[in-house]
Amino acid sequence: MPRSSSGSAPPYRRIAAEIRRRIEIGELRPGDPVPSARQITREHGVAIATATKVLALLREEGLVLARPGAGTVVAPAPRPRAADRTEPELSRERLVRTAIALADDGGLAAVSMRQIAADLGVATMSLYRHVRGRDELILTMADTVLADAPLPAVRPAGWRPGLELLAHAQWATYRRHRWLPHVISISRPQPMPRGMAHTEWALRATAGLGLDRRLRLHLAVTLMAYVRGIATNLEMRAQAEQDTGLTDEQWIQSHWTAFDRMMSDGRYPALAALNAEGDVELDLDSVFEFGLRTLLDGYAALIEGSGAAR
Repeated sequence: MPRSSSGSAPPYRRIAAEIRRRIEIGELRPGDPVPSARQITREHGVAIATATKVLALLREEGLVLARPGAGTVVAPAPRPRAADRTEPELSRERLVRTAIALADDGGLAAVSMRQIAADLGVATMSLYRHVRGRDELILTMADTVLADAPLPAVRPAGWRPGLELLAHAQWATYRRHRWLPHVISISRPQPMPRGMAHTEWALRATAGLGLDRRLRLHLAVTLMAYVRGIATNLEMRAQAEQDTGLTDEQWIQSHWTAFDRMMSDGRYPALAALNAEGDVELDLDSVFEFGLRTLLDGYAALIEGSGAAR
């Protein structure tokens, strides 16, 4: 369980813990309304923003949901997948691996403490003996999948092969775990040992070239931001295919009449001319490879312009 109401936890976590306790002991049952943001504000003397964070945290944990016309209510209890009534032994590893499987199958929205507990056949509150909450769990999931695909012990010679290897390793991991780029932050570095190892690799690739530290850091972070940025489209593509039952190519074909009509009215002459020349192979992998090659070409110009050795 997250920190107790001893006063060390932020107010929104203390209030959420109290509502969570009421749900766990059955005082609030599935379908029952939970205190609204305005009620929380009045009863606990906190700002509306704090009350909103309380409900957001409970939603993330899968304990409550918004129901039109009824406000926020206690979520239905998920159906356990395991028929065995005996609670199995729980470990942090099992918890994290179960969460990863849920995310791989349904994205981060599918990861709730309640659903994980149901899949493992344990009480929801037992999960908090291994992680403080969903935020810590998500970071641990990210670090775990990075650990599953470690960078090689022997580095290739030269800065460019080293950075190419790093970019391809990250791209492959993002393809296996489409939710991962939505966890990784570029502007707010996270305390993940394996994630930090990727930054270390990128910095060591440009060591000894005579570059100043500001340039080296920008080269490393820009490369990783590029790979992550392209990878954010992987989950959207998979979701679109699931929702429509169409691949990207099939979707384009189904809308081709509309595209053709728009290009033939003279407003988009460059697109019309390109289309008239024939099809162009374009997918996320080809865009990634083209962008990576072009980005590293730009790095080469910077490094050579600085007078640094290759």
